[in-house]
Amino acid sequence: MALTREEREEFLAEPHIAALAVDAGTGRAPLTVPIWYQYEPGGDVWILTGPDSRKNQLIQAAGRFSLMVDRLEPTVRYVSVEGPVVETAPGTVEQLREMSARYLPAETVDSYVEFSLKNHGESVVIRMRPERWVSSDLGSVADYAPEHAGSS
Repeated sequence: MALTREEREEFLAEPHIAALAVDAGTGRAPLTVPIWYQYEPGGDVWILTGPDSRKNQLIQAAGRFSLMVDRLEPTVRYVSVEGPVVETAPGTVEQLREMSARYLPAETVDSYVEFSLKNHGESVVIRMRPERWVSSDLGSVADYAPEHAGSS
């Protein structure tokens, strides 16, 4: 069953690990990698990555990318969103802290930010305007158990 606009936006706003996909060029499958992201319902999706990363290079060349998030419990649900890049700008420490706080326990955020700045260096924020959505809630995994199947 497809999700309503509100359901899919709320689901995307939860701190899932996304699968980012971007065109990798002629003769190549799309680059697909896990990534942290930030989203508030009705707004743009943004990610942080290195300015010299393959992700950034491919996203800049393609001008768009997609993210897909999913879960298995309490129901099998997914949301995929795709759209154009609307801004790329240097990342800030505040954005790194915001993203880290979204995914990590509060007591580890400061040390992770320090580690990231020291080991990963500068970052860029890439903002994508959600343009196309695909979403579904496929029900509970228990709905697929043999005891729920018809008799043969």
